[in-house]
Amino acid sequence: MQTHKLSLQDKLPLTCSRTGNCCHGKHIFLNPWELASLAKEKKKTPREFRNLYCEFGGILLQFNGKLGWDQKQACSQYVDNFGCSVHLGRPLACRLYPLGRQLQSEEVHYMFQGDEFPCLAPCPDVIELPHLSVGDYLKGQMTDAFEKAQDAYLELMQNTANIAFELLLDTGLAESGDKATLPLWREMGNELPEVLAERIGQEWIDCLMIPEISDNNSSAFVEKHNELLQLKIQEQFGSSQTHKEIREASVLVMGIALHLARGLGANPKDLAELWIDTAKSYGAQE
Repeated sequence: MQTHKLSLQDKLPLTCSRTGNCCHGKHIFLNPWELASLAKEKKKTPREFRNLYCEFGGILLQFNGKLGWDQKQACSQYVDNFGCSVHLGRPLACRLYPLGRQLQSEEVHYMFQGDEFPCLAPCPDVIELPHLSVGDYLKGQMTDAFEKAQDAYLELMQNTANIAFELLLDTGLAESGDKATLPLWREMGNELPEVLAERIGQEWIDCLMIPEISDNNSSAFVEKHNELLQLKIQEQFGSSQTHKEIREASVLVMGIALHLARGLGANPKDLAELWIDTAKSYGAQE
């Protein structure tokens, strides 16, 4: 599929026609800040919102509403003849649509995929509406706080994976000739999200997806979440001594990183292979 990279000055038919067609048949993955934002707008606790409207411990928004455009089911938050019931709390993927976003070497790129602009098939009327620059569209969609949260969670994901590396490489586990840890990392990278969520367990899924943080600033929210996760990991695994205990800790922590990665739109399989190759370059074996 062709990818069209965009500049902030590029003008496109980005004025929404308000048909709601794009609220059908999607896969909207969530980070914990987005889940909290949706819950606040719905006047639910994050736990309540997750249990009612999300899959896999909170990383995927349910699309189980009425059939609509192209016989696809509506988002669980879509209301007929009204639209999005949580519009002010909608996640970044909804704010960006039909654009995609990629952070690469600390530089952000926007794009769309396909032979034609994605809105044209479901909403051909957009071609008659005012064209907006990418920069103006992003400003109107108020993406800033949500982009900051997304990037901060990518860093938190890597921080968590780094702890799994440290448990493997800095404790003597890898030097002991351990060949069991990396295959387990690979196994988790290939697992279905519901299987990985079950492996991680409810306590850690709750810590990952519904942290007890009430800060309305996205960057501060993620910073506090990072601190909470690292503290919990230290409390639970800081006294691990046997190779078996350390291996189990490394696998669990890597599983948390991979599960979060899926919620951030990354590919856990590719990440697991990248992290396995990195660990091997430092002497780990499989």
